[in-house]
Amino acid sequence: MHWNELTSMDQLELLEIQSEIQPILIFKHSTRCSISRFALKQFESEFDLHDKIAPYYLDLLNHRDISNELAFQFKVQHQSPQILLLKNSVVVYHTSHEHIDATELKKYL
Repeated sequence: MHWNELTSMDQLELLEIQSEIQPILIFKHSTRCSISRFALKQFESEFDLHDKIAPYYLDLLNHRDISNELAFQFKVQHQSPQILLLKNSVVVYHTSHEHIDATELKKYL
């Protein structure tokens, strides 16, 4: 799976604008957590919406400031691992831990 990396605060505004054209998925991942690693691998094996959703990967250990801003801006409590689906500048779906399931995303397209 090809991930776009979310590495700067400046990208958040661009992603919000881009979500008006195409849904944006953000996967928040802690690289030191085995639960997060398992959720990421499971998600990648299920994800089949490459042509419908632009996937972004956020490394929480290196970019916790971005995660905090996501929580503040979109009124979503920080979790790890966590996915957020942004559509028309709004988080239309989010979940975390064992509830992360790529097939659920189809309901929100």
